[in-house]
Amino acid sequence: MTQSRRLPTIAPYPLPRRDELPKSRASFTLDSSRAVLLIHDMQKYFCAPFETSQSPLAPVVENIAGLAAKARATGVPVFYTAQETNQIPCDRGLQADLWGPGMSDEVAHQPIIDDLAPQPQDFQLVKHRYSAFQRSNLEPMMHARGRDQIIICGIYAHIGCLLTAADAFMRDFEPFFIADALADFSRDKHDMALSYVAQVCGVPLMARDAETLL
Repeated sequence: MTQSRRLPTIAPYPLPRRDELPKSRASFTLDSSRAVLLIHDMQKYFCAPFETSQSPLAPVVENIAGLAAKARATGVPVFYTAQETNQIPCDRGLQADLWGPGMSDEVAHQPIIDDLAPQPQDFQLVKHRYSAFQRSNLEPMMHARGRDQIIICGIYAHIGCLLTAADAFMRDFEPFFIADALADFSRDKHDMALSYVAQVCGVPLMARDAETLL
C-alpha cells in the first residue's frame, strides 16, 4: 500500500480529561522562572484538516490562547514554530517522501491562525524537521534566558510535538506536554503521544493546571 502524502481529514474527537492522563515516570514540577511556552505549528495549513468549531481544535485553540496570555503576563517566553512555503528539496528532506511538498500558499497556508497570532514580544522559529530543536536556535535561546523547561502545545501531538518533547529531554530540558492543548489525527494517536511522553521523557498536564503554575 502506498503511503499517502496528504494530511488526513480529521474527524472530531473529545480531548483527554484530567482523570485520563497517564502517570508520568518523571517528577518534574513546572516553574514559571524556568519555563518557555512552545506553540507548535498552529498554521492555517495544519489546522485545515480539522472541523474548526468542534473538538479537538476549538478547545485546543482556546486553551493555547489562555496559556499564552498567562505566559506573557508572567514573563514566560513564548515561542512559535512555523514551516515555510515552497521548500527546496534540501530543506524539505525526507519529509517529502512521507508528506509531499508541503505548503505552497503564503496567505492560505503559512500564517499562524488568527486566534493565536504571535505578539511583538514573542519569538518565531522556522520549522525544518519534526523536532522544533532541529536546525533552529531554540536551544541557545533557552540557555540564554536561563530556561530549562519547555511547555509544549499545538499540533500534531504524535509527530512534531512528541519528537520535540523527546528531543528536549535528550538536551536536558524538562518537557511538559499539555494534554488538552494538543490536537492530533485521532484520539488513539493523541493518547499514544501522551503515554509515550509520560513513560519516556516528560510530564503530561492539563492546560488549567499549567496556567495555575505559571
